[in-house]
Amino acid sequence: MIVTKILIIVNVDIVKLGVILMNLNFSNEDLKFKEEVRNFINENLNPSTKKKIEIGHHINKDEMFEWQTKLYKKGWMAPSWPQEYGGTGWSVTQRYIFDEECGAASAPTVLPFGVTMVAPVIIKYGTEEQKNYYLPKILSTEHWWCQGYSEPGSGSDLASLSTKAEKVEGGYKINGTKTWTTMAHYADMMFVLVRTNSDCKPQEGISFMLLDMKSSGVSVKPIITLDGGHEVNMVYLEDVFVPEENLIYEENKGWTVAKYLLGHERTSIAAVSRSKKSLAKVREIAKSQKNGDKTLDKDQRFMDKVTKCDIRLQALEYAELKAISNDAKGIPPGAEASMLKIRGSEIQQEITELVLEASGYYAYPYQPNAMDTGSNQPVIGPDWSTASAPKYFNTRKTTIYGGSNEIQKNILAKMVLEL
Repeated sequence: MIVTKILIIVNVDIVKLGVILMNLNFSNEDLKFKEEVRNFINENLNPSTKKKIEIGHHINKDEMFEWQTKLYKKGWMAPSWPQEYGGTGWSVTQRYIFDEECGAASAPTVLPFGVTMVAPVIIKYGTEEQKNYYLPKILSTEHWWCQGYSEPGSGSDLASLSTKAEKVEGGYKINGTKTWTTMAHYADMMFVLVRTNSDCKPQEGISFMLLDMKSSGVSVKPIITLDGGHEVNMVYLEDVFVPEENLIYEENKGWTVAKYLLGHERTSIAAVSRSKKSLAKVREIAKSQKNGDKTLDKDQRFMDKVTKCDIRLQALEYAELKAISNDAKGIPPGAEASMLKIRGSEIQQEITELVLEASGYYAYPYQPNAMDTGSNQPVIGPDWSTASAPKYFNTRKTTIYGGSNEIQKNILAKMVLEL
C-alpha cells in the first residue's frame, strides 16, 4: 500500500512537471531568438537531408558536413563551449530553444565525438598548444573524430582494456584493437584509451591520447550491424606512433579524463528534442494508420503506451534542463548524466517499438539496406514504415553504448545511495 501511494505521488509530480514545461513562458528576447533559429534552419537545412531523417534513413558524411559547416559559419557549432574558444555564450533558455527547434525541424545532430566529447576534455585538461591546435579544427569540422574506448572483451568493464602504449623516443608506440568505433571509416583523429602501466590497479595504468588515423599501422574494418548499416568498425593498431605532445593530462591519469568525457557523452545521449519529434510522429501515425476498422488513435491499449512514454519523456526533459543549467554554471555532469542516459535510451527504444507496432505487416518485407541511399527496397505502405524495422534493430544499441544501462544503475547506486 505504501509503495502504491509513493508511485501515485511520483506520477502526479511527473504530470505537473509536464504542465510546467508545456506552459514555459519565454521573454521577448527569447521569442526573437526562437524565430532567428527557425528561420536559419528553414533557409539552410537541405530538404533531402530533412526528409531522410524524418523517415529514419541514414545520412552520409557529406550531408552531415554540409550542415555542420553552416552552423560553423553562423557561429552556432558549439553552444556548450566557453566563448573564448568559440562557444555561443547562450543562456540556458537559448540552448533549450536551439535544441527544440533543431529537433522539431529534423535537423542533423552535430557529430558528438569532436564537439561534445573530446573538446571539453581538451578545454579542461589540454595544454595551451593542444587547445590552439585542435579546438579550431574541431569547430570547423576540419578534423572528424572517433572514439577509441571499447575493445573485444573490454566494453562495460572499460578498466580491463589491453591496448598497450609503449614509451619510445619522442612518444609512444601503440598496439591493440578497438571495436564498435563509430564513424572510424570517416575519421581523421581518434581519442584513445591505452594501457601505459600494467603493474598497478587497472584504472591507475591508463592514459588518454590523441591519435592521427592516417598514421602508419592503423587499419579499419567495417562491422555491419543488424539493421544492415555501416556505422561502426574494428580498428587495428599495429606499432602506431603517437607523439608525446598528443598525451592529454598526465601519463597514467587517463581514467580521470575518461570519466569526465563519459559524463558529457551520457548527457548528450538523452536526445530529448529528437524523441519529442519522434513521439509526435507516432501520434500522427496513429491518426492515419488503421487497425481493423478503426484508426490506431482509437485503440486504447496502443494510446496508453504512447501516453506513458510521453509522461516519461516530459520528466526527462525537466532533468535535462537542470543538467544544461548546471553546465552553463560550469558544474560538470554528475549522477544526473547516468539518469539521463538510462531513461533517454530507454525512451528512444520505446518509440521505435511503437512505430514498429504501428507498421504492422508493412514492417515485414525488411531488407538490411533499406535505410541507405540508393536502396532497391520497394516502398510497400507508408514511407515511414519502410525503415521501421531497421530503425528498431539499430536502436537496440542505445542502452549499451556510453556505458550499458546496467553499469549506469551501479554508478547511481554508488553516487546517490552510497552503496
